[in-house]
Amino acid sequence: MASSVLPRFRAPSVIPGFGLALGFTLTYLTLLVLVPLSALVLRSSSLGWEEFVRLALDPRVLAALRLSFGASFFAALINAVFGLLIAWVLVRYDFPGRRFVDAVIDLPFALPTAVAGIALTALYAPNGWVGQFLAPLGIKVAYTPLGIVVALVFVSLPFVVRTVQPVLEEIDAEVEQAAATLGANRFQTVTRVVLPSVMPALLTGFALALARSVGEYGSVIFIAGNIPYVSEIAPLLIVIRLEEFNYGGATAVAAMMLAISFLMLLAINLIQAWSRRRYGHGA
Repeated sequence: MASSVLPRFRAPSVIPGFGLALGFTLTYLTLLVLVPLSALVLRSSSLGWEEFVRLALDPRVLAALRLSFGASFFAALINAVFGLLIAWVLVRYDFPGRRFVDAVIDLPFALPTAVAGIALTALYAPNGWVGQFLAPLGIKVAYTPLGIVVALVFVSLPFVVRTVQPVLEEIDAEVEQAAATLGANRFQTVTRVVLPSVMPALLTGFALALARSVGEYGSVIFIAGNIPYVSEIAPLLIVIRLEEFNYGGATAVAAMMLAISFLMLLAINLIQAWSRRRYGHGA
């Protein structure tokens, strides 16, 4: 009874200065993310529904959006497959030059995107080091949508590898050996033991690669050719509209990109949440 009248003290926070840190975080997030996005939404709403629909459904805009999101999806899908393989090799095998390969994975992080675009164009142009061997086969990479996919694969590969690699390092090789002793072949071990463990991380890497690819500009404009209705990406179309002082058109394209990106990332997050429930926490 006496204990009930004693003053109650809140347990001290594990992180000192939590309130100050939270306030700084929210302010930083608001100024750098929420305010620009809110300005974009408000600017789009000021156009009026009919004007916004007219600008957003312009055939050139739809072609640019289709190319940007389609190429980004295929690039992220390619990186999900080969990024997983690269991470597996780096984690499971020890070979000469392993540290060098591991460092090269991070090269797209440090390399300016414009430099990457120029280098890829020089490689895959019809007279380039790689393009000269593809041209006789009828394969044209530079100045085509295929070149855009190649550029996006290059810039977004590290996101998948660096997301999956720590998870693979936590999976003990003895788990695979235990599966083998229970009669599982290599395919069953990969599909029933390894993949369920890395699936949430793989989906996260896929989402990061997709988000990185959708907004890519510097490395794409050099290799794309920038032909309207053929190889013109949505970010470039936004820049063109701004140079024409067509701020309404630029805002409409940006708002469409924002809406589509949000829906795609929401769908990926829902799939990722289902994957965690289906396969556990992924460890």
